[in-house]
Amino acid sequence: MLWLVWLGANLTMWMNDVASAWLMTSLTGNAFMIALVQSASTLPLFLLGLPSGALADLLDRRRYLAWTHAWVAGVALALAALTFFGALNAPLLLLCSFLNGIGMAMRWPLFAAIVPQLVRRDDLPAALALNGIAGNMARIIGPLIAGALLAGAGSACVYLLNALLSCAALALILRWRPAPEASAPPPERFVAAMRAGLWHVLGRAQLRNILLRIFLFFLQATALMALLPLVALRLAGGGAGAGAFTTLLVAMGAGAVLAAFNLHRLRRLAGPDTLVGVGVCVHAAASAVAVLAPGMGLAAAALAVAGMAWIATANALTVAMQLALPDRVRARAMAIYQMAVMGGSAAGAALWGYVASVGSVRASVLAAAVLGPLVWWSTRRLGVGAAHGQA
Repeated sequence: MLWLVWLGANLTMWMNDVASAWLMTSLTGNAFMIALVQSASTLPLFLLGLPSGALADLLDRRRYLAWTHAWVAGVALALAALTFFGALNAPLLLLCSFLNGIGMAMRWPLFAAIVPQLVRRDDLPAALALNGIAGNMARIIGPLIAGALLAGAGSACVYLLNALLSCAALALILRWRPAPEASAPPPERFVAAMRAGLWHVLGRAQLRNILLRIFLFFLQATALMALLPLVALRLAGGGAGAGAFTTLLVAMGAGAVLAAFNLHRLRRLAGPDTLVGVGVCVHAAASAVAVLAPGMGLAAAALAVAGMAWIATANALTVAMQLALPDRVRARAMAIYQMAVMGGSAAGAALWGYVASVGSVRASVLAAAVLGPLVWWSTRRLGVGAAHGQA
């Protein structure tokens, strides 16, 4: 049931991102503003990650999870109304993307803390991979649904469907009755809880390395995602751009799902440090091919490879982080981890969007593709593998 809730949450996220990114291309042709949609949707996870993680460790997790879905449903209804009545402009769309990101910010560390309570420790890597499959299934299904609705009915219908899906997930959450914990630690104060989580993470070298690695990876990798609407417009030659955008997103999601089903084989072949290094370099190469591709076929194939590298790198770092954490600070620590992810995404989208606005989309993505492997090589001694197996 909770896996279906997670699938629905990711569907709403991808449909919202696709609809908002494409809608922004009709409101403005400025590459910086288009890339800022990615920044606006991910910045709340950076700003609110630690407070939301502390709340997830302090409050009733079922009620808190239900509240996040109610928030996302409300934002989706507001977006549907504004779009339907033609009242949406570029700044207002960025604001709504930020508000939707708040719901995601409150939801992610909460769900990351719930999963380890539902499975045995030995099953945790597989459970995280299964959640990765849900996220990447949504990366395929969400853009397909959003693309069909954008072409036939408009953005307002995408947002309305998001509201309905969030309400359905809310109904499932309210039916959930989690098993009571055998023993609970004394409650902590909110600020003290945040401080304890921060000290736990920053006080361990391996965890600091994981945070640095995931931040740098998303700083580089976000260039392709943030500028993908403009890549699609170039490949479509100005026509049928929504279809090209959807195709590229689906190709990337399909590659990620294929990789997710084989992550256990990859983990047997290589350790987390090797997986991260290879993933960074493969994603960079695939990004360069995608932006230089003369046609949709090669670009879609490159996006599929980029999706494989994306999920393999992110999963290796997420598993390393999860296995290193005790349950008492898990939500807070995973919130800090998510802050690193979304901080890299928000900063990367703004940075590469600005580079594209003063140069070109190709130059921006190629610069990110070169920078990623160079930074990884210069920091290759900062390993994350030692975090595995620690409690």
